[in-house]
Amino acid sequence: MSNSAYIVGLDIGTTKIACFVGEKVENGKIAIRGYGKTESTGVKRGMVFNIDETVDAIRRAVDQASEQSNVEIRTVNVGIAGHHIKSLRHRGVLMRENSNVEINDAEIEKLRRDVFKLSMTPGEEIIDVIPQEYIVDDEPGIRHPKGMLGSKLEGNFHVIIGQVSAARNILTCINRAGLEMENMILEPIASAEAVLGDDEKEAGVALVDIGGGTTDIAIFYDNIIYHTAVIPFGGNVITEDIRQGCSIIKKHAEEIKVKFGSAVASENRDDEVVSIPGIRGRDPKEISFKTLASIIQARLDEIFDLVNIEIQRVNSQHKLVAGIVLTGGGAMMRHIQQLAAFKTGLEVRIGYPNEYLANDTSEELASPMYSTGVGLVIEGVRRYETALKRNAGTANNNGARVVEAEPEVHEEETVENGNKNGGFFTAFKTRLITGFSSRLFKDDDIDRN
Repeated sequence: MSNSAYIVGLDIGTTKIACFVGEKVENGKIAIRGYGKTESTGVKRGMVFNIDETVDAIRRAVDQASEQSNVEIRTVNVGIAGHHIKSLRHRGVLMRENSNVEINDAEIEKLRRDVFKLSMTPGEEIIDVIPQEYIVDDEPGIRHPKGMLGSKLEGNFHVIIGQVSAARNILTCINRAGLEMENMILEPIASAEAVLGDDEKEAGVALVDIGGGTTDIAIFYDNIIYHTAVIPFGGNVITEDIRQGCSIIKKHAEEIKVKFGSAVASENRDDEVVSIPGIRGRDPKEISFKTLASIIQARLDEIFDLVNIEIQRVNSQHKLVAGIVLTGGGAMMRHIQQLAAFKTGLEVRIGYPNEYLANDTSEELASPMYSTGVGLVIEGVRRYETALKRNAGTANNNGARVVEAEPEVHEEETVENGNKNGGFFTAFKTRLITGFSSRLFKDDDIDRN
């Protein structure tokens, strides 16, 4: 990948819309050349509900990133989340006509592409298919089957499913902003790319990204993604709890949450208070830090209870030796690491997206709140390079013929038959995988007492 090729990540979140322009540099790290951030007012719980406001925010964020990087932005890798997201496991089978010919990239890609033909519940479509492992002639645990010999190639895949309407709304916003979508990437997958190490993924780890509208979870074991989930609330619900519990306006609730909030009530004293200005001449209101922390802890307790449920789906079979990595804006809450460890019984650390960033990248971008945006660039680079290798392999295809077999399905969640073949995501993915065409480009109102 040359230094003149740029990858753009667009994080359409509930509280912010952020755009990142990055490139892979010589040491294999990612250099962010420009970024822009605007307030998000048209998105709730990870889903677009106001097209015009979202389009306007995307344009402003993209313009900022374009001006800072001196790059004309045309295509973006966009993240998707929301409570509609779910996942399942699927095993695909491909029978080879000539077992004496080496397995090639075209066969591996065909096996993955066939997964997109699964029948989904009406209104749902497959967003992404992620390989977990391959099986050649009943020999499991193979990561890279290319070059091997065998008569039967199988693959276990992690399948991400979402609502067609939610994705179409995102695509509509992208197109109205004058952009094209290169990849649609599940946000916890992107965040994991930014903050997790390969040793953690091998040992077993749960990535918990606490955003403004959702809490996203991705669980890895033996370098394989085993489970993804989205909890339909995050930091914004905590702000709303404070607003109602303390009878103050939303602006002040968000400010005191960020400046004085804590995830553990016992770590605060009753005599520490924050004074909130009264509305239109009314008397100020005093709120103790302990009361504030009690409200925050109650909601975080609920979030970590739900995180525990998702972890137990995998942890019953595979122990998460590396524990939990917290990231996202919500991970910046004081004492949240201690609360998460207490609630889950696992080791916990805060994930910062700085391990894979070049040294000359702005320190501001090393914040957990930018993990998804940075991860979208990292994952976009990986997919770009994979597509180049795949196309090179297709060009040198040795002509091996394959015979399709009926696939076996091993589901984590029940998916009803309906809406067979075709649909928005199938068409979109077909465009991406039948011929990669690079479209990249060059060149205080609050007082503390």
